[in-house]
Amino acid sequence: MLEVFKTWYQRNFSNPQAVILAVLLLFGLLTIIYMGGMLAPILIAIAIAYLLEAIVALFEQYRIPRLSAVIVVCLLFLLILLFLILLMIPVLSQQITQLIQELPRQLDKVQQTIAQLPEMYPQIFSESQVNDIVTDFKKQITGMGQAVLSVSLSSIPILFAIVVYCILVPLLVFFFLKDKAVIISWLKKYLPKDRGLASQVWQEMDLQIGNYVRGKITEIIIVGVVSYVTFLVMGLNYALLLGVLVGLSVIIPFIGAAAVTFPVAMIAYFQWGWGADFAWLMLAYGIIQALDGNVLVPLLFSEAVNLHPVAIIVAVIVFGGIWGFWGVFFAIPLATLVKAVLNAWPSLQPVAQPAAET
Repeated sequence: MLEVFKTWYQRNFSNPQAVILAVLLLFGLLTIIYMGGMLAPILIAIAIAYLLEAIVALFEQYRIPRLSAVIVVCLLFLLILLFLILLMIPVLSQQITQLIQELPRQLDKVQQTIAQLPEMYPQIFSESQVNDIVTDFKKQITGMGQAVLSVSLSSIPILFAIVVYCILVPLLVFFFLKDKAVIISWLKKYLPKDRGLASQVWQEMDLQIGNYVRGKITEIIIVGVVSYVTFLVMGLNYALLLGVLVGLSVIIPFIGAAAVTFPVAMIAYFQWGWGADFAWLMLAYGIIQALDGNVLVPLLFSEAVNLHPVAIIVAVIVFGGIWGFWGVFFAIPLATLVKAVLNAWPSLQPVAQPAAET
């Protein structure tokens, strides 16, 4: 066993650059695990800076000084963000309030539908089974009500954190864009000089993360707007709220689309029941999801490294468990990082065994 471990170590860690890369990856992982929540404003600012860097670079191509380009881009971003917030928040708040007020009546409708199951399908459902389902349903609703109450009672610290983020994040974004070269140069001084392998992996990941963030934000906007317009044209209640949910669902590959289907279907059922309107709405929603997965995603992420769906789902589960929301958001780049490290790892040829003596 010791000889096997020694051979494996010589094969994978005899190169000093491999050791440096392994130490840097371990340090980054420990930082994420133990300081991820504390570093959340910095991570948000980095993601936004990646989004805006392409626009700043476009300004620089026309010989506009970087400082002027950064100021213009940040001001435009803040104005657009402020406009969207002032435009969307009142409507979203109104629709959420309306949904909460309508929820008891809609839940009674669900209970009545469940109570009719023994009459409609006597071979499948019995009255005792339906009573158990209704009891469990009421328990779940009670738990959801208590959760909503606890969230409302703890809203003051959340609002304070939002105010802090609204001040810190724009400042960090501005300085990350303005002093990008200075910050990178400062970080390089504390890294080992013999880091060719780590630099190779970082250059690849820098390009991948930039493309991914810009592509993902674009996908969220396109899917959200198209869903909202579709729901609005078809007359679905809470069109803006559901459009925002569908747009945000693309953050979690595969799982998000499956999860957001339930509220869309439930709202459509509450409004129309089982009928042609419900069928047409679900067909339109299915077309949106199909176009997103088969047309939009390949166009936006054409430069990304191809990953198997199983690898993406595993990455969402693993990195989401380690890093929460940001682990889910960056699941694909992090999975690409793992793949890039495995492909670039300097593995030596197996050690030749001495020939047996005759």
